[in-house]
Amino acid sequence: MSQIENVIEMRGITKQFGNFKANDNINLSVKKGEIHALLGENGAGKSTLMNILSGLLEPTSGDILVNGEKATIDSPNAANLLGIGMVHQHFMLVDDFTVTENIILGSEKTKSGFLDQKSARKEIKELSDRYGLIVDPSARVEDITVGMQQRAEILKVIYRGAEILILDEPTAVLTPQEIDELIKIMRSLTKEGKSIIIITHKLDEIKRVADRCTVIRRGKSIDTVNVKETSQQELANMMVGRSVSFKVDKVPSEPKETILSVDNITVKDSRGIEKVKGLSLEVHAGEVLGIAGIDGNGQSELIQAISGMTKVESGKITLQGKEIQNNVPRKITESGLGHIPEDRHRVGLVLPMSVEENMALQTYYKEPLSKNGFLNQGKMRSYAEKLAEEFDVRLQSVSEPIASLSGGNQQKAIIAREVDRNPSLLIAAQPTRGLDVGAIEYIHSRLIEQRDNDRAVLLVSFELDEVMNVSDRIAVMYEGKIAAIVKPEETSEEELGLLMAGSSLEKARASVENPTAEEETIHE
Repeated sequence: MSQIENVIEMRGITKQFGNFKANDNINLSVKKGEIHALLGENGAGKSTLMNILSGLLEPTSGDILVNGEKATIDSPNAANLLGIGMVHQHFMLVDDFTVTENIILGSEKTKSGFLDQKSARKEIKELSDRYGLIVDPSARVEDITVGMQQRAEILKVIYRGAEILILDEPTAVLTPQEIDELIKIMRSLTKEGKSIIIITHKLDEIKRVADRCTVIRRGKSIDTVNVKETSQQELANMMVGRSVSFKVDKVPSEPKETILSVDNITVKDSRGIEKVKGLSLEVHAGEVLGIAGIDGNGQSELIQAISGMTKVESGKITLQGKEIQNNVPRKITESGLGHIPEDRHRVGLVLPMSVEENMALQTYYKEPLSKNGFLNQGKMRSYAEKLAEEFDVRLQSVSEPIASLSGGNQQKAIIAREVDRNPSLLIAAQPTRGLDVGAIEYIHSRLIEQRDNDRAVLLVSFELDEVMNVSDRIAVMYEGKIAAIVKPEETSEEELGLLMAGSSLEKARASVENPTAEEETIHE
């Protein structure tokens, strides 16, 4: 009998929620040993399809074949038994546990009735050496980098015997160097015969790593193409259904007066550890200041301090000439701050509430949305409908819970609410995380529009191409301080990556000019 070419076949998969079809007769086939990209707009149905394959959802209709045989995948355990494992975009690790404890959780081996961590550690070490997944098995998850957390997640699914790995937005929070490492790891996995499905919005990464790509648009499969024979532009146009521009269309900035001044501030996290250490910066009217840095270097705490969500231990923050540090968030908001938060679910939205209620969160207590203490539901609805249309928030009705929208449409709802208020300072933290190229193009144009209207924009992003494309100046944060401030036209992604890893500007520049010095520079 000849070897089966397709390890996965999804035939005519339809998934219906009420009257809404998230997946509409989708076909997907994945070959043994290939990296297969799944590309589509926000809400196109990619995650739904992969949640069906990984056992989190069951299809309304359609068949799944694994290694040529029809399979019923009605739970993640059933998927595991078939050799299918998923690494989710938001890692499923327990912070207080070690890497080893996380990897074996739910698949623990015992010896004489006791947990056999010694043999588990040995097996994890062998797997990590075999696939280049370098981790410290005894380190606690909260103490390791995001890149190492991801490697632990990949090891977790391999430890459970996965031959087919699903990676959801795997490079979202990685540095360029960590992305290079991940690509090496993916290639070593496929050399061993494993198959990988990668959900991503990053067309350059699809070109670098994928063999084939299936494009999904509005719940339907559009086409499966060989990546080598297809350009990024063609992929983007297939995904969105129109021609997409990759470059941010902007004229040089003309910075004016200082809108935000951060002067020597210190901020501690919830455990009392200093995360922002005597940091100073200024953002002017008519400019976008981008902040680049690896996750965990104080960016979140800086934004929380400016927006009044966390205490400033020392130093001062001035917005339009008025000190705002340690004011309550509403008072800071009314002083002229718009805030697109990095965690849309925890900070940006109230998920059980409707779209119209979420759109009104910043202004519900003012006319015309309320009068004499009573909400005007009609005005709220028409306001939300206007914003949804203007910002292309795709929904069935503004009265549905915002939790029912795709992540990208939830993000567009927040951006609509914050930008519509026309704040003098707009903080945009990870504003395009998880968004497709069409939505990214639109969001970037709105940020530049704010800048061109003499507003100040503070952009915090892990996406270096976004920071380079949108910013007029880039401040690199490392261990709670500004490591360097550079202009996008005078730097490169490689240089920024080295600065983010702790190199000085002088050494980073020397290393980019002389690549053999790079490793030495990073480890100094």
